[in-house]
Amino acid sequence: MSGRLSAQFAFLNEADKLKQVLRATTLVDASRPENSGEHSWHLALYAMVLADQAGPDVRIDRVIRMLILHDLVEIDVGDVPIHSSNGLAHGSADTAAAEARAADRIFGLLPPDLATEFRALWEEFEAAATPDAVFARALDRVQPVMHNIASGGGTWVTYNVTPEQLESRVGAKIARGAPALWDWVRGQARAFFSG
Repeated sequence: MSGRLSAQFAFLNEADKLKQVLRATTLVDASRPENSGEHSWHLALYAMVLADQAGPDVRIDRVIRMLILHDLVEIDVGDVPIHSSNGLAHGSADTAAAEARAADRIFGLLPPDLATEFRALWEEFEAAATPDAVFARALDRVQPVMHNIASGGGTWVTYNVTPEQLESRVGAKIARGAPALWDWVRGQARAFFSG
């Protein structure tokens, strides 16, 4: 029992490091960058509040679990902004390989049963092939959009994001998991791209 608890707390202490990873996205008041721990918590809340936007086959409890785990790899890899062209590229093979190595290390701290369970949830989120993962990824894309809207354009200004980039990199993924949500959010974002 003490070995299991030691492993569980080793993982929990390691997970605390996610609070040190700063994201490109700011808080909605633009006062400072959001950290990845805050992002994960906020996404879990998004899942609870926006559950009515999920398809009929989506299990919100699984979505929340994915969202709590999905960015733990950033402890090793850091935040890879979707619109950035510096360093690792979002969605690239190099980024995927770095994140897989981080998942090996971080989930490997857990007892084997939890390591297997958590790693499977992380992989499901990454693959975006199940209704739960598709909805979770839609929320992961919509939260920074809402922060950018609330903060006067946020990272869209920083990265010179075009309406086409917003649609292809973000909107298409939100629409896949929550079409009505993207219709509404697109309308809110439009004012930042009509200039």
